[in-house]
Amino acid sequence: MAILNFGKRITSGFGLRLIRRNAMGQRSMLVIFAASVLFGSILPLGNAVGQSAKDVVGSYTLVSVANVQDGKKYEPYGPNPKGMMRLENNGRYVVVLIRPDLPKLASNDRNAGTLEEYKAIALGSFFHLGTYTVGDGHIIFRLENVSFPNWNGQEQKRKLTVTGDELKYEVGSTLGGTSTLVWKQIR
Repeated sequence: MAILNFGKRITSGFGLRLIRRNAMGQRSMLVIFAASVLFGSILPLGNAVGQSAKDVVGSYTLVSVANVQDGKKYEPYGPNPKGMMRLENNGRYVVVLIRPDLPKLASNDRNAGTLEEYKAIALGSFFHLGTYTVGDGHIIFRLENVSFPNWNGQEQKRKLTVTGDELKYEVGSTLGGTSTLVWKQIR
């Protein structure tokens, strides 16, 4: 490390190069600082723009599912839905949604339920699994296996917002309208 003597005038050599580098470094730092202030105030906080798959890896518990159709909002999995989402660092995922008030089968036999019991269970539970990527403010699910088989093999791009330990995305619902799912990361 060189110690500069400011009492002497440096006109050439290592000291001048060090001063020039320091001035260039300060200019670079000023440009970086100005850009961060400018872009930090333009980009919305909590947006998934700039998020990558590694930023969302983890386990999440379901907070809410709200569906809006024809201007009307309802909760297809009830006011206290249960669910889990796991986003792996290898790009694999699983999502499980379930109503906490699913009916028990009166027969206590999975093969001997009534049509009403089976319908309530089918409409009150949902899963999908496959691979995912994150980019440009979206999470993209490549659906390999889905409890709604019409979605098997599809790729679905969903608007993504991440704020702290909350992850939220929107999806065209199998029930019609648009559903917004809110998840909280399990730490």
